[in-house]
Amino acid sequence: MDVVSQVREELQENIDSKTREYSSSFFKEEIKFHGVKVSTVTKLSKKYFLKIEHLSKDEIFSLCEELLSSSYIEEAFIAYKWSHYLEERYEPEDFAVFEKWLNDYVSNWAECDTLCNHTIGSIVEKYPEHIENLKKWTQSKNRWVKRGAATTLILPARKGMFLEAVFEIADKLLLDEDDLVQKGYGWMLKEASKAHQKEVFNYVIRNREKMPRTALRYAIEKMPENLRKEAMKK
Repeated sequence: MDVVSQVREELQENIDSKTREYSSSFFKEEIKFHGVKVSTVTKLSKKYFLKIEHLSKDEIFSLCEELLSSSYIEEAFIAYKWSHYLEERYEPEDFAVFEKWLNDYVSNWAECDTLCNHTIGSIVEKYPEHIENLKKWTQSKNRWVKRGAATTLILPARKGMFLEAVFEIADKLLLDEDDLVQKGYGWMLKEASKAHQKEVFNYVIRNREKMPRTALRYAIEKMPENLRKEAMKK
């Protein structure tokens, strides 16, 4: 039995009735899921990666695509975790592979954030020239690509990196009407504020008249109470 079939068989063996019951409550979209606990999915991703890590990167990417083609959220999580386990082997051209996955396979916020926070965020840290691609994503008609433009920078922003790009992407998404895009760039600003509180606070104050309240609340969530009150003033 090939490794993808083994993964699917073990996912079936680990279906949890309670997980099946509440999984869909996290999403507005209709989600295809087996009903397996996240902790179990993570264990399976590590277990089966050990069986394939000797393969070439392209072979592993092909296995990821095979998992993604099923549209099951647990299989997508395993694919994205496998791709992130390969980060030491990333090359600049791999960005195009991940960009294709975002466009072709992602259909909910959880998949978007798993792929973008980790896999795409890591390759952008390694090859910052791809920030230019993120800026282009802000003009996409695909809500997950637009959200991904921001959520890709979550972990770098938390480290204090790419502040100029954070503000440029926030500018481009500022008036987007999609609440999940608003939450995405608000979250990015919140993470950037951990290392650059003054700069992010000033950005929010400059834009608070036109920034959607959803994004604003996310952006200031970790700031001191006095700053939050000041930012929320009309």
